[in-house]
This record gives sequence, C-alpha cells and structure tokens, in this order.
Amino acid sequence: MKLSEYVTHDAVGLAGLVARGEVTAAELEAVALDAVATVNPLVNAVVETWPAEGGEAADPVPAGPAPLAGVPFLIKDVGVTMAGKRSELGSRLARGMVARDDSSLMRRFRAAGLATFGRTATPEFAYGITTEPVLYGPTRNPWDLGRSAGGSSGGAAAAVAAGIVPIAHGTDAAGSIRIPAAGTGLFGLKPTRGRVSMGPDADEVFNGLAVQCCVSRTVRDSAALLDRMRGPESGDPYSAAEPVRAYAEEVTRDPGRLRVGVVTAAGGGRGTTGPVAAALSRTAELLTSLGHDVSEATLDLGVSWEEYVLANARLWTANLVPWLDGLAAALGRTVDPGTVQAETLAGYSFGRRVTGPDLVRALGVRNTVARSVGRHFLRYDVLLGPTLPELPPRLGEWAEGVEDLDGPGWIDRIFDRSPFTAVHNVAGTPAMSVPLESDPATGLPVGMQFAAGHGREDTLFRLAGQLERAAPWAHRVPGVWAGSVPPGPGRAAPG
Repeated sequence: MKLSEYVTHDAVGLAGLVARGEVTAAELEAVALDAVATVNPLVNAVVETWPAEGGEAADPVPAGPAPLAGVPFLIKDVGVTMAGKRSELGSRLARGMVARDDSSLMRRFRAAGLATFGRTATPEFAYGITTEPVLYGPTRNPWDLGRSAGGSSGGAAAAVAAGIVPIAHGTDAAGSIRIPAAGTGLFGLKPTRGRVSMGPDADEVFNGLAVQCCVSRTVRDSAALLDRMRGPESGDPYSAAEPVRAYAEEVTRDPGRLRVGVVTAAGGGRGTTGPVAAALSRTAELLTSLGHDVSEATLDLGVSWEEYVLANARLWTANLVPWLDGLAAALGRTVDPGTVQAETLAGYSFGRRVTGPDLVRALGVRNTVARSVGRHFLRYDVLLGPTLPELPPRLGEWAEGVEDLDGPGWIDRIFDRSPFTAVHNVAGTPAMSVPLESDPATGLPVGMQFAAGHGREDTLFRLAGQLERAAPWAHRVPGVWAGSVPPGPGRAAPG
C-alpha cells in the first residue's frame, strides 16, 4: 500500500482492509513508518518508534472480534505504559525510564488489535497546553509550522493531523485532548469521569480531573476505540454506567431535536477573538438548520473564578509532589532545574505547601462545580462553545515569562488561554471538540466544543455523527501531510 492510499482511510477503514485480507498489519505498519520518516522531521510529533522485527506487526492481530485489528497506533508518552518500552513523561527527570508492565489500558489496546509502534510527544508530565518540552523540543502544528499543536496531547494530534496514523491515544485533565484537536482540525472527545479505568497504578489521576481517550480524523474511529477502552477494572473506586448500546452504533443514529445552550463568554472575563466568535455563530446557525433548539446560555460554576483557579492549582500541584518525588527516588535523581522545567518546578514547590485542609477545600470546590454544571443539563441536552477562544498560538507564545510564575500563576495562565475546557474535567462531564470550522483568513482550524450531562457520550456521538454528515471536514488537510510528497510548508484548508 502506498502512503497516498493509506491516508485516505480512517482506522475503521484500515481494519476492514485487514479483515478482508487486502492488506496485512505488517504492511500497514511499514507504511506508517514511512509516514513518520516523511513528515515527523517537520512536526516532531513522534519521539520514538518500535519497528517490528521479522516482518510481523508490533502486536499480532488477535483472534475473535477486534474492530481495529491491525491499525497502526501511537500512545502518548504519559498515562499508559507498554511493557519493555520507554516511558519518559516528556521530562528529563524520567529520561530513559522503561515500563515493567502493561497498564490496564495498554492491555485493552492490545485486545482491540491495535498495532502500537511508538510514542508521541507531550509537555513535561502533561503539565501544560502546548507541547514544547525541553526533553525533545517543540511539536509543530502541521497547518502552520510556526504554531503550536496544542497540548498536552499535542504529539498525538500532530501525528494524526499530518497523516502518520488515523487515530492516537491521548489524555485530558484540563482540555488536553480537545485543545490540540481544535488546533489541528481533528475530532477529540473527553469521556465521563470513570468511563475508562486508570488502573492498576492509580485509582484516579489529579483527583479525578484526568481521563483518557484519543484524537482521530473521523467520529466513528473515536467511538470504536472508546468502545474498546471503556469499562471498569477490578479495584476501581468508581465507574460510569455502561451505555445502552455501542458508541460506534450511536454515531449512525439520529440525535433527535436537542436543546442546545450556546456559551459565548468564559469565566474570568476572557474574550473570544473575532474569527472564533464568527465560527461559533456559524455553528449555531448550522445547528438551527438541523432542527435543534438553540439559545444563549450562561455557564455558572457555583464559585468565583478565583476560587475555581486556586482549587485547581491545589489539586494539580499537590498531585505533582508524590509523582516527582517517587520518580526521583526510583531513578536516583533530584528534583531541580537540571531535571525539571520552570513551570513544573514552580508547581512542585507550591504543591509542597498545600495542606491537607487545603486539599479537602479544593475537593469541595470540585463538588460545587460538578453540582452546578450538572444542573445546566436539566435545561439543555448539550452546551456549545468554542474549544479555544483564539487561533493556535505561535510557538513560545504561551510560555513567555514562565520563569516568573508561581504554581497558581501557571494554572491561571492555562485557564486564561483555555477557559472553556477545564470546567468539564472538574465536573466530570463528557465534552468533545469538533473540527467544524476554519478561519477564512489563515485556513487554520477552529474547533467547537460540545458538552453533555454525566454519562451522555451517546448524545455527543449522535450529534457528532450528524454534524460530520452535514458539514464534512475530511477533505481539509494541512500542508504538512503524509499523503503529499514532498509535504508543503503548511497551507490553508481548501474550500
């Protein structure tokens, strides 16, 4: 199979070719490695590959039902471990660290038949919304190489957007799937808290703020993978109720007439730039044309913006401390400027000062926000807003002056740059970024965020399927694209 043909298929399509015997998993992996060689020197999305030996795919195609069997796949360098492979968390502190065992999620990836052949870039400890770690350098946006691919799943998003793989693993603690999906023209869904197990090494990550899923070019790919990822493991502290039917089936179902609340203003007074505001208005018009009831909504957090940011800072930084201390002890290193970046070190220092009562108060804020956001879904089926209030930033822009910020200051910057996403991590509600729009002036993608009530990924997948059929985006590809050889320096989306 040639690269030019490979990039025309999504993951479900590639798996179908394997199932029919039209191509082997090993052949697909070889093409995927060609894609890495073609575009990765430009985007720096993949930090390591694990080519299979002896002509076999990285993971053999399993017997029995495996809807993604043979599909080339990349895991993020945080949140999942693959036995015998390096897991460096984007940090010099963990440089060279090798995982002893598969995590629960990795076992599910294997059972799905995915051919995992490498890992993607992440900011250090996934502690940021732009992927520019000291360890491996910045990941560049395939739409404009001078811009960020977002974060923390920026490597995953750049790899999928550039055509290396059709789908890649990601994690999301404040928007880390949705932010890079929005900036690179992909679909990205953050599941309900408890939908995907974080075991066996953790019961929850960042006190339940973090979840795992993926970025993809098509809605059905994300649905098919979440069907294989979801469900509890023994010992999990909680789980989301199992859906009535497979998410892959929901994508094809009519969502019905939905009550859609449009959130135009974020907390903290953050404004939305002109191109994004215009895109949001066009999206609301599209929803109306599809028969949905669309009206303006105001998202009430139940606490002040300052309380909200401080609570998140306490949760994030208090969780950093045992993580970094444990790595340092295990690897015989110290937590200092030689091993840890300035923003992470500031968070670590602040986290050491967070007291037990501080942490309990922060969890109380989490509860208040979850209850307040939950009440909105008594009135609306879906909340719509921009994923990001602005176009993807220039590389280095979001990290300017980071050495002058303390722990809460870095969290405040993240929430200022992405004020619409983290609320659904705090509330535990599912949310997705859909690549419905692009900026006419630059061709850069603009993602729209849709959120639903706890456990209602079914609603989101039905709506996403409808939107994909009504306003398809698959024809829009970036200038750095594995399907065009040689890749261009970055171009606007056609149409």
